This record gives sequence, C-alpha cells and structure tokens, in this order.
Amino acid sequence: MIALAAEGRTDAAEKLEVLRRWKGGPIAALGLVLAAYALGFVVDDYWFNAILIPFLIMALAGLGLNLLTGYAGQASLGTGAFMSVGAFATYNVLLRAPDLPLPVSFVIGGLFAGLAGVVFGLPSLRIKGFYLTASTLAAQFFLPWLFNQYGWFSNYTTSGSISAPKLEFLGSDLSTPLGRYLLTLTSVVILTWLAWNLVTSQVGRNWMAIRDMDTAAAVAGIPIAFNKLASFAISSFVIGIAGALWAFAYLGTVDARSFDLDRSFTVLFIIIIGGMGSIWGAFIGSAFVILVPILISNLSATFLSGAIDAGQSENLQKILFGALIVYFLIKEPNGLAALIIKFRRRLSLWPFKS
Repeated sequence: MIALAAEGRTDAAEKLEVLRRWKGGPIAALGLVLAAYALGFVVDDYWFNAILIPFLIMALAGLGLNLLTGYAGQASLGTGAFMSVGAFATYNVLLRAPDLPLPVSFVIGGLFAGLAGVVFGLPSLRIKGFYLTASTLAAQFFLPWLFNQYGWFSNYTTSGSISAPKLEFLGSDLSTPLGRYLLTLTSVVILTWLAWNLVTSQVGRNWMAIRDMDTAAAVAGIPIAFNKLASFAISSFVIGIAGALWAFAYLGTVDARSFDLDRSFTVLFIIIIGGMGSIWGAFIGSAFVILVPILISNLSATFLSGAIDAGQSENLQKILFGALIVYFLIKEPNGLAALIIKFRRRLSLWPFKS
C-alpha cells in the first residue's frame, strides 16, 4: 500500500515550488497561528479535549511520518511504538529529574524516540518497501512489550498505566484545558516551522532524491546511509514529542496500550488522505480523521434518531476511510493537499481556462 502511494508522488517537487512561489504564504501562516492562539480563549473544554488537542497532536505525528515516508521515501509502521518511546522517556525524565524545565524534558523524550528510530531504521540500509515495513512493524510489537515487561519504565505501578505528572512551566500551571492546548499548539508551531525549513533545505532535497531514485542519488554523491538514518532519527524525534503530548496533554496517562498498531495505521491514514510529501497535508489529514467520526456520530444522532448504534457507526467510519484511501492511492496519491493546490491553480486561471 505504501509502495503504491510512493509511485504517485512524482510532482512533489512541483508542489513544493508552487508553495515557495506563494508570496502570501508567510503572512497566511502567521495569520493561522494567531487565529489558533485566539481560538483557545473563545472555545469551551469540549473543543479542547475532543477536537483541538487531538487534532494538533495527530497532525504532529503525521508530520513526523511524512518526513520519513513522504519526503525520504522510507516505509514505516512503527509510529505508535516511537510515540510510546517519547511518552515513557518524557515521563521518566520528569520523574527522575524534576528540576528540568518542561520543554527540555519533552526534547529529551524526543531524542530517545529518535535513537529508537535509528535502531529500527538500520534495516533500511539493506532493504526497502514491504520488507522495511515488516522491520518497522517489529518495533510496534517489541517496544510496548518492553515497557509492559519491565516495571522500571512505569515506576513499578501494578497496572502498567501511570498518571501524568502536573504540567508546569515558568510557574504557570499547564494542566488546565487551555494550558494543555497552548502547550500543544506551541510545540506544533515550533516543530512545523523547523520541519518546513528542513524540507526546503539541502537535506530535504537529498531526501527527495533518495525517495525518487536512490541509485541516481548515490551516483550524484548524496550519502545514502546517512540520509536514511537521519530521516528515521528526525521523524522519530517529532513522533516522540507527539507521543509525549498524547500522553500528557490529551490522555493524562502514560500507557503502552494507547500506542498500539491502530495508532500507527491512523497516522498512516492521515498522511495518505492529507497528502504525502506535504507539510500541511498532515494537518488536512488529521482534521479529516478527527472530525469525520464526530460528524458521522452527530449526523446519525440527529437524522437517524439513534437508528445506527455505536458499533455500526464505527464500521461506517472504517468503510469510509478505506474507500477514501483506495481512491487516493489510485486517483490522487498526493491526497487532499494536491487537490487543493490544483483547485487553487484552476481558480487563478478562471474563466480563461478550466
């Protein structure tokens, strides 16, 4: 499935160039960021807990996977595992070094996730495609087992599930819904800005060259091994911070069962639907994955008067996701981001050309 999606990304460089030429891009991005901060002061707790915080965290996880799969062309199904590494590492840093500032603890958790990404990314030096997917899938089963097997990671709690410590930074309590939202939003803004600068730099161009044809990239003098492992490290770093935010800012608990294989598939669906090789495609895909289930649930409750129960609604969501994934793989491998760019291009030429 990932290999099919990779074959359809030949216009990723063109798409990136279109975004570069968009002179209003920085102003629009700044406007969106300011609007996101302002939104936090006008919505209620339901929006924080059910929509905004999970949307931002899953978008960040999708961004991390997109760096690896969309830009560097390396397949992975270990996203949930690397999220768990970030969550447990951050928890242990906060537990055993409580004097460290909260952002530093998150960064250290991300670094441990990046290290795990390098370890499980080593097979990418020899294999690719389906076999690399199977290799990263091993992380998905091994790492949660490791955290459950050895009580040190969970501070020897009997249940294996631990409550997240109180979130504080510079004397401010971030445990409130608004505080958790601002923490998540700030983390996402910083990492998205760093990711954008990365993919538009020489490193990003090296990754895309390896993705398109690694043999030609090697002939051109690009260090293949270093760039592959760097993509795993940076991607897992971002994913690890997303995992820490998922545990601390959203769930309030650190539990390996929260980062199972379904979590990895969800993040994969986000980048397929939103658009591989697209920074903002991760946000589009995350909005789709978070909002569509809520929309289906509300529509069934409003118009069908409860005729569709929770199980049927969940099955309907899976059918819809599956149908859209098949559609995008066949018709538009670059996802919703590419469709929006095409629509904007046609709109700029209308009415002279459709």
